[in-house]
Amino acid sequence: MTISKDKIVGVLLAGGQSRRMGGGDKGLREIAGRPMLEHVLNKFREQVGRVILNANGDPARFSAFGLPVTADPIEGNVGPLAGVLAGMRWAAQNEPGATHIATASTDAPLIPTDLVQRLSAALVGQSEKIALAKSGGFMHPVIGLWPVEFADDLEIALKDGVRKVLHWTDRHGTVGVEFEFAAFGDKYIDPFFNANTPEEFDEVAALLAE
Repeated sequence: MTISKDKIVGVLLAGGQSRRMGGGDKGLREIAGRPMLEHVLNKFREQVGRVILNANGDPARFSAFGLPVTADPIEGNVGPLAGVLAGMRWAAQNEPGATHIATASTDAPLIPTDLVQRLSAALVGQSEKIALAKSGGFMHPVIGLWPVEFADDLEIALKDGVRKVLHWTDRHGTVGVEFEFAAFGDKYIDPFFNANTPEEFDEVAALLAE
């Protein structure tokens, strides 16, 4: 039996510094007439019980989206695992019935509409493990389904200097879930294609415009 979406808090990760895009919030850049974050949110919100945003700095810049905003609990921009921990801590405090968080990045507007369902299905019988999305044989460490009960262990690992996602998830058991490339006209595109550079931003904007 898959994990009920009511027991899953969706966490959109917007804590990166976007150096290759010249800094600022990638998710707030308009793409096909809307902020990129809105494209991700529209695909994500129906897959989980509720959605929150992990971001550092002034939360007011995201007020238009009406989402709770939680900052990294570990200072120093230590990477995406800090955002995962932020989501776990928020879920434990505000949604005590939640058993898992599902994470997605705000610069991947092509995410599948069955993302969380398929990650959940992969954990049937092994819900104490962590499911991460894969495509084209590559793992996407910031897109996954994580047990909330791992929060204390994750905080200890971060304070011990662990930064690479897979170094930590492999301690608990990483379940990779392969997703097929999606058809956009005559092209087949990685559903987790993200815009890290101006050129990639233009490419994903063209796909969404189609």
